[in-house]
Amino acid sequence: MQNRFPSLAGAPTADQRSHQSTFHGVTLSDDYHWLRAENWQEAMRDPELLPDDIKAYLNSENEYYEAAMSDTKALQELLVAEMRGRIKEDDSSVPVEFGPFAYNWKYKEGGEHPIRIRTPREGGAETVLLDVNKEAEGKDYFEIGYVGECPEHQTLAWSRDTSGAEYYALVFRDLNSMQDSTYELNDVGSCAWGDAKTMFYSKVDENHRPSKVYRHTLGTAQSDDVLVYEEPDPRFYCGVGRSRSGEFIFISAGMNDQDEVRFIKTSELTATPTLIQQRQEGLEYSVEHQGDRFLILTNAAEAEDFKIVETPVNAPSMENWTDFLPHKQGRMIVSLDAYKDWVIWMERENALPRICFIGADEKRQEISFEEEAYGLGVSPSPEFDRNMFRFTYSSPTTPSQTFDYDLSTKDRILLKETEIPSGHTSSDYVTRRIMAKSHDDAEVPVTLLYHKDTALDGTAPCLLYGYGSYGASMPAGFSANRLSLVDRGFVYATAHVRGGQEKGRAWYEDAKFGKKTNTFFDFIAAGETLAKENFTSRGNIVIQGGSAGGLLVGACVNMAPDLFAGAIADVPFVDVLNTILDDTLPLTPGEWSQWGNPIESKEAFDWIRAYSPYDNLEEKAYPAMLVTAGVSDPRVTYWEPAKWVAKLRTLKTDDNVLMLRTNMTSGHFGKSGRFAALEDAARSYAFALKATGKS
Repeated sequence: MQNRFPSLAGAPTADQRSHQSTFHGVTLSDDYHWLRAENWQEAMRDPELLPDDIKAYLNSENEYYEAAMSDTKALQELLVAEMRGRIKEDDSSVPVEFGPFAYNWKYKEGGEHPIRIRTPREGGAETVLLDVNKEAEGKDYFEIGYVGECPEHQTLAWSRDTSGAEYYALVFRDLNSMQDSTYELNDVGSCAWGDAKTMFYSKVDENHRPSKVYRHTLGTAQSDDVLVYEEPDPRFYCGVGRSRSGEFIFISAGMNDQDEVRFIKTSELTATPTLIQQRQEGLEYSVEHQGDRFLILTNAAEAEDFKIVETPVNAPSMENWTDFLPHKQGRMIVSLDAYKDWVIWMERENALPRICFIGADEKRQEISFEEEAYGLGVSPSPEFDRNMFRFTYSSPTTPSQTFDYDLSTKDRILLKETEIPSGHTSSDYVTRRIMAKSHDDAEVPVTLLYHKDTALDGTAPCLLYGYGSYGASMPAGFSANRLSLVDRGFVYATAHVRGGQEKGRAWYEDAKFGKKTNTFFDFIAAGETLAKENFTSRGNIVIQGGSAGGLLVGACVNMAPDLFAGAIADVPFVDVLNTILDDTLPLTPGEWSQWGNPIESKEAFDWIRAYSPYDNLEEKAYPAMLVTAGVSDPRVTYWEPAKWVAKLRTLKTDDNVLMLRTNMTSGHFGKSGRFAALEDAARSYAFALKATGKS
């Protein structure tokens, strides 16, 4: 492994303070446990409350990062300029018709944040409903959460997070006076309008879990809100939504692999919620309404890749479920939407998505696409009685296109093509889909993007990206930012490893519990295959992943460090064992369905301990590494990457750079704002270029 990115002298050293804990007769020693602040919940809301010794260590790491990356400052500025040049600064979304108005978002020249506007449906002057730029003035971090007009279009509800900790405050804006309510609802999650004066919302508890659903009457104090549903099981999160028909409020309680849904008629908002189907181990379902029936997307009755069933509204429990779209092995039903006369769903087969629909004739039809790899997004109308269905299409070479599809006539209407102001010629780039054979002969899809002039003789550097958890599938869509690497000779590769659902539900199930290591073997196989087939070479690959994708990165640098020139671990979930043993953390109880419960199960304890990146660091050479964290992050707490870096510094035998950059004023998703976010991408790309000798 050639050292193209040497470390600087004076790397920070964290104190080692002995801490031990015992589980299942095994004593765990953790010299960096002290980086987990006792007041972490308070510090998440206000990072200034972080203890001084922890703050000092994180700041010293930030100073080291700045010094180590100082010679890439001009490169980062150039990358930001390039990426910004691909953004149409005064862009706007396609208007969405809803009631008497058409709503959309737009950006003004130089604006970091969007502006919510509406116009009369038949045309006319636009009205600015919410200028997020104005609301964000003077704030280091500002992120919009829920934005929704009431059914009568008189009031706008909108929420904001000003720390990155995902504690949202909801206010109500009178769309006649354009004045916000003098009060706010705090710690709000999902929201749904019941009527013009009633809002249902979930509320996060002291452990940052949305465990309660309330009914709020506009103009009253939050303390007067009515508790509609409370979830006693900490593994389950609550959410609310309104049916497209407008007839129901749905209240969901769900975890990764189990769901339970209740409903309230909007004509009877004070009624007790009615249960559709009681939760069962492994039963997943979501609900749409159409006429006198509910349509349910579910894995019931061993429908591993999901199916669609129908059931009467007045008798919705499982004994009355009948197949509407039967299960087919290998065809994953991804989403479901219902209009008055149409049922539309997205399905995925062989790692490619497609949109399908059925009307009154009960004939299954689909919208076809031709490229070898592509991504789809669905944007159904908020109106129930419609024949038009909106979707977006892109591929690694094709910028996003927005279409309306007439379900009656089958006409496909192009509404918008994403404009690349600095210019983009799709034919200059090549998209490929190859297969990598994993350790057990599983065929792992890998999507490639490279410039047509890139020599495929093994000399090209490669950025290999992956995730591989929670059933999240990585779309083969367009990213303008990636072109800054690809134009410099990189092959950009996305490995669709097990843990996602690109090849159906079995692809996900085959990377849970004791099978989690399949995710890591798949990723390594992707890198080895790229080198074997001369898209790149060993030691010329930079890997990147975030959150659970950071677990992937951390495990793979332990397992095959000499395959990589560098590793980018964004807010990485690397202290897996300690985190899943700590049931006070926001996400932990719900995670047991993915990894196992190591508190109760010695078997699960052993599984996780065997691959947890923090627990498997060794005295050996590691590639150059860039690690990020956020003090306000409730998903992957800042101390996971901090502890990992601190421990790795004491063990690694190489002189490659190891950097930790902690954002002291934001959380899991980094900086807010469309241009500010480019700085994060530029940092990663500058690191990749330097690590492969391309800077």
